[in-house]
Amino acid sequence: MSNYNSQKFNLPSFPWIMKQTWSENLFVHYPVKKEHLQKLIPKPLQLDTYDNRAWVSIVPYFIQNMRGHGMPAIPGTKEFAGFNLRTYVRANEKPGVYFFHLGASNWFATKGAKTFFQLPYFYEDIRMDKEKEMVHFQAPGKLVCAYKGASKPYHPSKGSLDEWLVERYCLYTTNQKGKLFQGNILHPSWVLYDAEAEFQENTLLSRYNITPESDRPILHFAHKREVAIWPLVSPNQ
Repeated sequence: MSNYNSQKFNLPSFPWIMKQTWSENLFVHYPVKKEHLQKLIPKPLQLDTYDNRAWVSIVPYFIQNMRGHGMPAIPGTKEFAGFNLRTYVRANEKPGVYFFHLGASNWFATKGAKTFFQLPYFYEDIRMDKEKEMVHFQAPGKLVCAYKGASKPYHPSKGSLDEWLVERYCLYTTNQKGKLFQGNILHPSWVLYDAEAEFQENTLLSRYNITPESDRPILHFAHKREVAIWPLVSPNQ
């Protein structure tokens, strides 16, 4: 068990800068040897582990209703598909995530995220649709899969691996000079489903020279969440 505290409400005193809605979320979690992953993250960060094991996750999802604080929806960003590859880290004992890769099917969103959030965002050819309960996600050459929720909904148990993997309310990134920043987010706690998924392509791990300890990932599915996002700050603030 992990003594885990997401520090969900330890937020900056100034207002959030953006809101967006995430839906049709699939979480694909792989265990990875911590010695291998530690070499792949910036030195200011410490790798976070659960029972002495490190993890990476691939997350395809749908993004809607992107808008700035006190503003209507941002033109040209009504809805689009995205995915990310992330691992789990800490800075000053605050848990968060570190992204190796983020992709989105909206050029404006990727440009804005690179500029204002210093994130490794890339414009991708992504198609996403839903047929009954099955979500079909296609990012050719990187991630092609079909998935759905396959259980009754549940809240992750306190201290469980499920909670540790999904209840993250802080991202860490570095600029071109290697300076570390954190970005805080807030949304209602995840209500999860166990998921079923079929993968036709899944090359993201190999693209970043990440070798999982198991080829049978833990799968979670979650429905819609509205997310508030704060500007980047120094982790010491």
